[in-house]
Formats: sequence, C-alpha cells, structure tokens
Amino acid sequence: MSMIHFVGGEKGGVGKSVFTRLFSQYCLDYGLNYAGLDADQSHATTMRYYPEFTRALKLDEFESTDVIMELALEQDVQVVVDLPAQSQRFLDRWIDENGVLDMAEEMNIPIVYWYVVDDSPDSIELLDKFLAKYQYFIQCVVVKNEGRGVEFGDIDTIVSAAQEEDMAQVSSITLPALHGTTMFKVNKLNLSFWAAINSQDQGDDGMTLMERQRTKVWMLKSQAEVASVVGRLAKNVAE
Repeated sequence: MSMIHFVGGEKGGVGKSVFTRLFSQYCLDYGLNYAGLDADQSHATTMRYYPEFTRALKLDEFESTDVIMELALEQDVQVVVDLPAQSQRFLDRWIDENGVLDMAEEMNIPIVYWYVVDDSPDSIELLDKFLAKYQYFIQCVVVKNEGRGVEFGDIDTIVSAAQEEDMAQVSSITLPALHGTTMFKVNKLNLSFWAAINSQDQGDDGMTLMERQRTKVWMLKSQAEVASVVGRLAKNVAE
C-alpha cells in the first residue's frame, strides 16, 4: 500500500531534514519500498544522504510536483517529501488546484503530514493555522523535536483541542534529542544514521564506540515513535 508523507513545518530550523533522514532510514530498515523527493533546494539534505533513493522536486512547478501522486499510483511505495520552511503556499496551490485530496481518497492512498515543531511561539502559531486548514482532511502528525526545545505544553494543548473535534485526524509523537556533540559529528562526517551506527572508522575524526551506541539507541527510540503511527494508519486502511 502506498502512502504519501510530507515532512514540513513553516518555521525554519526546527529539524525537518533530520526527521526526513530518520524517516528515510526507517523505511529502509523496515524493508519498505521508499522514494524520496527533496523540495529543499537550498540544502538538498535528503539527496545528499540518500542519493540512490531521492530526486529533486520543484514545488512551484506542477510538472515537477505531479510526480508525488504519479509515484504513489505506480507502485506500492512510501513517498517521502522533504519540504523547506515557508513552502506551504506552494503545496496548498498544488493540492487545491488539482483536487489532490479527493484523488488520494478515491485511490485509497493515505496522505500524512509530519509537522515538525520546536517550542517557540512561532511554531505554536503556525501549527494552529495549519491544523485549521488540514486537520479534517489529512493525517496530521505533530513531531515535537526535543532537539529544538523541551517546553511543549502549548503544543500539546493545541493537539488535544484538535483531537476533541469530530473527524479531526491529529496525533503527535516525540522526536528525542540526540546528544549534541554526537549529532554534530554525524553531520560533519556527512553520514546517514545507518552509516553513523555502522562506521568502522574510529580514528580521531571518526565515530567512537559510544557515539555509535548513542546514535543507535536514539534511532531505535525515534523509529519506534514513527512505527506507532505508520502501523496504525496501515491497519486503518486495511480495515
């Protein structure tokens, strides 16, 4: 069964690319057919870490964005779209002008939007606006990134309020924080999380045994959060 996964959030610097890398690795580790689409032209993070599975996407061009649905319709695949900050207007236009939500429903293709947030007032305000538009029409999963904040009480309040609405499709998960120096080294060495865990280079600039272990534990915890949502959605569709 195909699913379309948007990884976004209008605020910059909240960890969208980190979550996309994690989700990509989740698909590969769990043996899921995976196609990555990188719409963040300024960083192209997903293309850098998973080039064999990822292609570039231009959100402001329908001819490019159409590949999201085309991939999902062609095969049983998890289509993972890494969205840059401040890109919702382009996605809204593509969805609205092409009847994407109706088409996905007809074709039984779930759409999941993983909305990554920190604990800032900007994230709170932008999430509230996003849910006002989409909470009744697509699966909205709020990703509370503890690597970018720890005070998520206001975010939890918004999620709880949305869940009380009939027909709203809102849930949340927590993305644990990976030790800062370890994450810095993973990024500096340009490693996927799998490569970081399995790196054999233990020189002065390589991953130490405990850094690899920390990354492994973090990834297992984080992937368990993702699996709880993906498994539930797959079960709902099957029923």
